[in-house]
Amino acid sequence: MTPLTFLDPASVVVFALTGALVASRAQLDIVGFAFIACLTAVGGGTVRDLLLDRHPVFWIETPSLILWAVASAVAIFFTAHLVESRLKWVVWLDSFALAVAVPAGVAAAVETGQHPVVVVLMGMATGSLGGLMRDVVCNEVPLVLKQGELYISCAMFGAISALVSLAGGAELTTALLVCAGVTWGLRAGSIAFGWHLPVYKSRPPGG
Repeated sequence: MTPLTFLDPASVVVFALTGALVASRAQLDIVGFAFIACLTAVGGGTVRDLLLDRHPVFWIETPSLILWAVASAVAIFFTAHLVESRLKWVVWLDSFALAVAVPAGVAAAVETGQHPVVVVLMGMATGSLGGLMRDVVCNEVPLVLKQGELYISCAMFGAISALVSLAGGAELTTALLVCAGVTWGLRAGSIAFGWHLPVYKSRPPGG
């Protein structure tokens, strides 16, 4: 039993919830809810597994994950009207999903013996691509690219923290916990306190 045994299912469910909430904002039907939930839930992990040449892809190996994503979508379809601020719920749920998915990507890359650069990129891809697909399909401003917020940088620093922990002699499970903590801590700080990186500001060309 590996860390992915727990990380992939957890990220599937939480990302599926965010996908269904975004579908509710777009006022889709129940099939649309299920589609967006599944796209969000497995998008990042699918790209990860294809790039790492992991066969079969994680949700094909465990098809019940799709059923969990659909069940999450159905639950949100019948309860989303009870939530006052769905965007706020999306943002916070997405932060937890990010903190689970990034370690999942890191674990998959480490277990297949990848170079540290690939480990970081797989953590970033697993954590961000599902949400990016969700927002693009639903015509939302992608959280990954939203100005004035930390997102992809949270995934990058989280993945790097896992590598630093492993280099310091930590077990993989411990390193993944550090990764989750750093990822979520940075993302939560961005949401709650407005932490952000400097953004490019256009200037007129020099005379």
